[in-house]
Amino acid sequence: MLTTQLLNPGSIVVVGGSADTGKPGGNVIKNLLAQGYSGKIYVVNPKGAEIQGVRCYPNVEALPDVALAILAIPATACVEAVEILARKKNTRGFIIFSAGFQEESEAGARLERQIVRTINETGGSLIGPNCIGVMNTHYTGIFTGAIPPLSPQGVDFITGSGATAVFLVQAAMRIGLPFAGIYSVGNSAQVGVEDVLAHLDETYVHGQSAPVKMLYIEHISHPQKLLRHALSLNRKGARITAVKAGSSQAGSRAASSHTGALATPDVAVDALFRKAGVIRCYGRTELALTAGLLLQPLPKGKNMAVVTHAGGPAVMLTDILSMGGLQVPPIEGPKAKALLEKLYHGSSVANPIDYLATGTAGQLGHILDACEHDFTDIDAMAVIYGNAGLMEVESAYNALLRHMLTTKKTIYAILPSVHNAVAELPEFVKNNRIIFSDEALFGRILVNAVNQQYAINDEQQAAYALPDTEPTETVKTRLIAPEDTTTNGYLPPDMVQALLDAAGIARAHERVVATSAGAVQAARELGYPVVMKVVGPVHKSDVGGVTLNMMDDNKVREEFERMMKIKDTTAVLLQPQLSGTQLFVGAKREPKFGHLVVCGLGGIFVEVLKDVSSALAPCSMPEALHMIRSLRGYKIIQGVRGQEPVNEAAFAETIVRVSQLCCAAPGIAELDLNPLLAANNRVVAVDARIKIANQDESSATTD
Repeated sequence: MLTTQLLNPGSIVVVGGSADTGKPGGNVIKNLLAQGYSGKIYVVNPKGAEIQGVRCYPNVEALPDVALAILAIPATACVEAVEILARKKNTRGFIIFSAGFQEESEAGARLERQIVRTINETGGSLIGPNCIGVMNTHYTGIFTGAIPPLSPQGVDFITGSGATAVFLVQAAMRIGLPFAGIYSVGNSAQVGVEDVLAHLDETYVHGQSAPVKMLYIEHISHPQKLLRHALSLNRKGARITAVKAGSSQAGSRAASSHTGALATPDVAVDALFRKAGVIRCYGRTELALTAGLLLQPLPKGKNMAVVTHAGGPAVMLTDILSMGGLQVPPIEGPKAKALLEKLYHGSSVANPIDYLATGTAGQLGHILDACEHDFTDIDAMAVIYGNAGLMEVESAYNALLRHMLTTKKTIYAILPSVHNAVAELPEFVKNNRIIFSDEALFGRILVNAVNQQYAINDEQQAAYALPDTEPTETVKTRLIAPEDTTTNGYLPPDMVQALLDAAGIARAHERVVATSAGAVQAARELGYPVVMKVVGPVHKSDVGGVTLNMMDDNKVREEFERMMKIKDTTAVLLQPQLSGTQLFVGAKREPKFGHLVVCGLGGIFVEVLKDVSSALAPCSMPEALHMIRSLRGYKIIQGVRGQEPVNEAAFAETIVRVSQLCCAAPGIAELDLNPLLAANNRVVAVDARIKIANQDESSATTD
């Protein structure tokens, strides 16, 4: 909960305020005054009667009631100050700059918990400690310099790192990115990134609220909360972009299944962001530029015009757009010829539209007018315009800016001359037009944003469930607890079969036998040829525990005797030998996130190629189809060189049913269906493993 006193306080006290603007307690007063905060400001400092022209009180006891307190005092002094302010001065908003809390020691963590307890008991909100503060259109409660332009239609930035906020704001100001609010949550003792996002969602009014949310996250404490509110914001018309730092897989847990090895925590973050409609970035420059790009309407289609007076950058941008699924279509016909006649000899309008280094501002205007009105297949324009230092560019920049402010089709300005045109660039910044300096980076950002937009539109159209009944109750009656497992937490084959049947997952008929006579009888019942597999070892192929194409009774007896001698083997499983394309579906419970479902080509390919797609359960049919079609090996699934294609709908349904099974049975830690054998009329699981493990508190998926 973010209180009104935190967001729009009628009065503010800076506890530990200073005349020295080189200190946090001094610079925050300077910022509040310089930005025209309209409420009352107080300062607590025992050493003076007035600081920076603001009345000073000797201690918090002497204060009148105050809405928001900003603390810039030692950690050990914060507990008493908060107690007095919260219980005696009706303070309901707190920002604590101070460090020395949980990030430093257990003693500091105890102080932090005590502060949070007091604020919770009195109904207040806390940002920090160990943060740089809060800034919005009402006040600038932040101790750093470089205050950016503030506008209700700017960007809301929520960050777990104060330093990242400082550096990103400086970079954002150079490209013209305005802000609506900055929330530096620091230690997130009470209010974290997800909590601020929830507030922004619950108070969002499209057309009035900041349309873009920008996140820097080091720890996702409540993935399901982030998912719910990010999806809600997207549906309301907002867009979200984020950096999730700390994504190295070095800390991943050891896993015994293929899925466990592939479904790493960072893959879970990717899946969460994809499901939530969050565009993931990997650095602060990319984050700021993505937010700036999202402030403009995204193209309604995928056809781009690349306008330039420099051939090389246009070629690079065209390559990146084309490889990312956007088109730079040829422009031709009478209207193209009419445009060419307005340009210098040697120009080209084929797309990229190159009007030469000597081209004029008027010619640039003709090109943009033609793209807007004459070339109906064009959805947006990317204009690359630099300065080689030979001529003035002010008139061209002004023409570009005029069109950006008036055209219905989005125009993106790529202005690489950060030195030669340094005097002209501020005009774009002043008019809240975002400028890009690198065409390749711009291209990658646009591709990510457009493709994410189409994924969201597709996936949000369908409910998660299949038309028939979900397996919840049946599964719950079959899946008891980890003590039902055999070796290493894996369920025995009969329980695996029962769970797959309950979930409606097609599987090959099979028999588990403990004698050679039983093996022969099972083979006759299933029908030759059969496949034989050991029961017990986790990775059957690695120990020689899989034999194909067994054609007669004698071979079955001999193979049974051999297999039973393999270490850890307790029985032998027989199945009819089926043919088809080998596929793979798996799932893994990721702490706090829930189950991560993955799919790909099966057999050894999943391990060697690692060509997999992922999504968080529950998965919708559109999500499952998107997973399948994003595989690098998708052409194999479609059928190449005369091979039979895979039934994509059946494959997608298997993915959805696996996700439903995991939601119904949260005790599933890891699940492998590898391989699935697929043809144009079926997808059948021929090998399945399910591992059960207790859920600890860290694996809960609730808020």
